[in-house]
Order: sequence, then structure tokens, then C-alpha cells
Amino acid sequence: MRILGKQFVLGETIQGALDNAAPDMREGYRFSFDMLGECARTARDADRYFRRYTEAASAIATWAGAPEARTEDALHARSGLSVKLSALHPRYAASQEARLARELIPRLRNLALQMRDAWLPLTVDAEEAERLALSLSMLEPLLADPALSGWNGLGIAVQAYSKRALPLIAWLARVAEETGRRIPVRLVKGAYWDSEIKWAQEAGLAGYPVFTRKVNTDVAYLAAARALLVRPDCFYPQFATHNAHTIAAVADLAGDGPYEFQRLHGMGQGVHRAVVEDLKKPCRIYAPVGGHRDLLAYLVRRLLENGANTSFVHRLADDEAPIAAIIADPVEKAARLPEKANPAIPAPPDLYGGARRNSLGLPLWDEATRASLLDGIGRALEQPATAAPIVCGNEIETGPVTQVTSPHDGRVVVGTCRDADSAAIDAALEAAGRGAQDWDGLGGAARASILDRAAELFEAARPDLMRCWYARPERRWPMPRATCARRSTSCATTRRKHAPSSRTR
Repeated sequence: MRILGKQFVLGETIQGALDNAAPDMREGYRFSFDMLGECARTARDADRYFRRYTEAASAIATWAGAPEARTEDALHARSGLSVKLSALHPRYAASQEARLARELIPRLRNLALQMRDAWLPLTVDAEEAERLALSLSMLEPLLADPALSGWNGLGIAVQAYSKRALPLIAWLARVAEETGRRIPVRLVKGAYWDSEIKWAQEAGLAGYPVFTRKVNTDVAYLAAARALLVRPDCFYPQFATHNAHTIAAVADLAGDGPYEFQRLHGMGQGVHRAVVEDLKKPCRIYAPVGGHRDLLAYLVRRLLENGANTSFVHRLADDEAPIAAIIADPVEKAARLPEKANPAIPAPPDLYGGARRNSLGLPLWDEATRASLLDGIGRALEQPATAAPIVCGNEIETGPVTQVTSPHDGRVVVGTCRDADSAAIDAALEAAGRGAQDWDGLGGAARASILDRAAELFEAARPDLMRCWYARPERRWPMPRATCARRSTSCATTRRKHAPSSRTR
């Protein structure tokens, strides 16, 4: 781990990282320092990470010194800090949005004010797909905060492998227009691909939130790059890639406009030396900072991201790889594919092939999905729930009746349940005994078909079955979104209409 740490981590402390950055700084590189730590598990973790971020911001400010001028060009020429919002709060989930608005946004705002005062850039790192809308709800109030006006250093990372990358860029452009900002956007290809695929399969989602072919991500990256470059009034583009073809394509698309390239510390040195020396373009190094005990999770992401046989880094290290394969145009390659999605990765509902359907889950982090589900539950709540024993298809009308209360609030009655009496139980057992031979005689395939049909009925009746724990409309989850410090009616309307949908297709 120490050997790998020396390759991928700039320093164990921020001061050590700043010292180690000096040689690259003299060669014209900028830095974005990242304090290692994937996410906070406890409040103590979050407090420790927040102290590390604030101490790092102070150290970088002292190291960078006062800017020659507080202009936007001077701002982007200086080294800055990257922050993971999941490191600032132990409950970074969509269900906790109201709490995060109270507890996390003030922390992020304090850090942003510290970076603004030092005239340094601050980038909000990308998280998993289920946290995208949540991250935007944390970022938007700061973009609209008058205390941060005039400082266009607050940026965000956008992942090109996400099917929402282009809608996200369009949404950011509208926010930039309404707040009068120019938002730095770090465009990356994405670092959670393996996890996103597995999570979507486990959750039984209708589709994947990310592309299932690497070449499609490469094409999406170029499309996203074009979307950023055509709006210089809204964005300061930052292109993070180690792929030579992508770098050349971006340089051709961008022309002489203001932008920068980025690379990871310990990777892509050769190709990015050409960026600085031959293309004469600025390059920023994303530099992790932390001890070896914090390295493992970051290292696994880097290996997963770059270890596949199809990755550019792997092919570049292969002396036998033909140049044509290394610099192949991804647009042409994607156009030749008969199936755009990877046929070796079935959609989550088809995970088990012809054996059976995967159970259908819901992306509850998606606002549109939640709204549809809550509407169905609301309709179900209009009538009280009733339950009674059924024997041989007939509802039993004898036996004691009890009230059923909500599991999360015993004061709320959600319906009634008639318990089976002795006669009903005897009748059910007798009927089961008579039918056992016929049931066995159906065979496994027929019995499985009946169970599949039962599963389909459960899924179709989901809102009605969920209402017992939901129960009280005024306590719906999640709580309402936090409001911006300076949000106009038009801004709120734009958010509802244009926030990138997380529905997968």
C-alpha cells in the first residue's frame, strides 16, 4: 500500500502534498487537492473530514499567496480543492434532504466562503447516480447565494457515462443564466461503473443509469464536451481524460476558447506533457491527499476505472497495440454496432434470462418515481384497508376483527383485519389436504408459473400494499426540498421543469 500510495497519492498531509506539488507547478501545472475519504459513516467522521477540508483550504491559500488580481482568469489559474459531499455528512441520502439542508449546506457554504476569500476554486466531486439530484439540491442554493456572487469558483464534476449527462449540462446552463454565474464543470468519464451496474441489478431497476459500453461513454464525453464549449457564457470547461483521441478531439472542438485539461496524479503523465508543451494548454492535476489507511477505496476505483482490457491506459502500455486501435474514432466504432447496448449485460429485469424475471424495484431517489408512487399510495389511502381469511376462494365472515395501526405511528389506524377462527382454520387445512395431490401433480414448471403470476400481482398492487406503513399523508417521505437563499419564482419553476430526470430507459 505504501508503494501504491507513492504512485497515486501526492502526500499524506496537505503540507506534504503542497511541497511535492512544487516541481509540477514550476512546469505550469495547476492542482485540485482531494482529501482522501470516501464517505462519513458517523458524525465524528464528518467533523474530522470537515476540519481536514478547512485546514487544507487554509494551507492552500497560504501556499498560493494573494492573487495578482481578483479576476476570473486569475481564479482559474490557481490551485484549488475538491470536496465530496458524502464526506461532510453521515446520512447523505435523498431521504434526508431536509436534514442535509440544515446541517450540510452551512458547512459547504462556510468552505465556499473560505475559498472565495482566498480567491481559489472549489469543485464538488461526483457521487453515485442515486445522489445526483441530491448533490444538485445542495449546490443550487450556493450558486444563488448573494454572499458568493462575483466568485465563479464553485464548480461541479459531471460524469459522461451517465445517461443524464446532457440533461444535467442543460440544467446547469439554466441555473447559470438565472444566477449570472459561469460555472466550472469538470467533465469526467466516471468512476463507479461496476458499482452502478451491480446496484441497478440488485435493485431490479427498469434499466441502467449508465452506458453499458465504454465506446458509448467515449461518444457521450465528446457530446458533453461540445455542449459545454458552445456555452462559454455559462461554463468554464475542464476536461479530465487520459485518452489521446479524446484530448485531440476536445482541442479541435474548443479552438482558442478558455478551458483546461485535467489528469489524475500518477497517471497520464506522458500524454498530458504533450498537452502542456505542444498544445500550450493548461492542465490541472487531481491530487489525492491522505494516509495509507485512506487509500484503499480510492485505489480500487482507479484500478476498476483503468484496468479493463479496453481502457486507453492498458492499450497504451501494450507495445504490440497498433496505433490505429489506440486512436480509433469512437463515433465511427459506435455507429457500426448493431446493438448500442451491450448484449452481454442484460437489463436488470432480464438478469436471470429465461429462468425468471428479476423482481422490479424502484429508484426512490428519483423525484418523478417518488411522485408517481406517492400518488398511488394516496389514492389507496382514500379507502380504509380491510383483510379477512379466504378459504377455497370464499371470504370468511366470522372471527374477531382487530384494528391495524401504522408501524411508524401507533395512533394512526390504517384498516381492519378479521382473524381466522377455529372453523376457518380447520376448513383451510382440510382443503389443503384435498388439493395437495393435485398441486403436486401440476409439476414444477406449472407451480413456478403460478408463483410468478402471484409475484406480478404483488408488484401491480404495490401502492395498496405499501399504504399500511405510509399511513399519514402529511408525513410523506421525502420532506420538501430546501429553498434557495435567493430563489425567484421562475427559478423554482425552472428547477421543477428542467432538473435532469433520473428515469432510466
